[in-house]
Amino acid sequence: MRRRDLVLLTDHSSTEGSRQVLAAAARMLTGREPVQLDARHFMTGGSGLVEPDDAGGIRLMADDRAVSADTVIVYEVPPHRRRAFADCQRRLRGCAARSLGSDAEAWRAATEKDATLARFVRDGVPHMPGTVFSRPSPEAAAEAFAELGGDVWARPRIGTGGDDVFHVTTRTRLAAAARHYARAGADWLITRDARNVLPDGRRHQYRVVVLHGSVVRVVEHVQADPDRPCGERRGAVSRPLDYGELPEGLARSAVAAAASLGLDLVGVDLAAESGGVVLGVDVHPAFGLRDLEQVALPYVAAHLTD
Repeated sequence: MRRRDLVLLTDHSSTEGSRQVLAAAARMLTGREPVQLDARHFMTGGSGLVEPDDAGGIRLMADDRAVSADTVIVYEVPPHRRRAFADCQRRLRGCAARSLGSDAEAWRAATEKDATLARFVRDGVPHMPGTVFSRPSPEAAAEAFAELGGDVWARPRIGTGGDDVFHVTTRTRLAAAARHYARAGADWLITRDARNVLPDGRRHQYRVVVLHGSVVRVVEHVQADPDRPCGERRGAVSRPLDYGELPEGLARSAVAAAASLGLDLVGVDLAAESGGVVLGVDVHPAFGLRDLEQVALPYVAAHLTD
């Protein structure tokens, strides 16, 4: 690696905590401290600049600071801010920065759930059918609800972590969800329930992290309340698994989802009970210290390989 700085570009308002683990991975692999810049400077209306330097690398300028780099690790940018960050991604790509986070179109396809569904339909990725709404009439919402079997999950078109997600099994709940999204001014969608429930009634799914077409981490989630999203942030219990413990077909579905979206790294949620369908994707699967060796180190290393 040339003696330029490695930049870790993240949204410093995020409390997710991944950037600390990525910084540790960068230190371990390079022997140096990465330069941490706040991605908000490089969003629409921000003062940050990205430009080529005179030595074949790039220069990032923000907050009265200039950094010369050739490697930029982009992470932990919340979904609602990704469109505002797209111009920076295009500049990074135009300057030939070594970065796995410079594909704005891939981010959009994975962040905006209607775009995700369209990609999966196009590429034959197994998923649960759904309908996207923008302030639908009660009749239109009810018709789509009935067509999907009267048992669906409602979620915002752009969201993360199970926020504002509801299990809807009656028209009364559907109307309440519609009012919720209308108050927030948010487009939303409903998708058919995957029936991913264990015999004892607990909700059940898998999180598979894919890097460059290979599975690097597998976690099983079990949620005691089948009406709540099945993720750790919503109280699900997680258990890391070896690759061989993943039910047959789920790895193929996860890799296919990553390829369909065009992402180098992605967290994919799947249900084995419905034949390995993809339930959702995460552009930035959260890192904890337990993920240092399995995910953070190989992800940073992928930026350092010419």
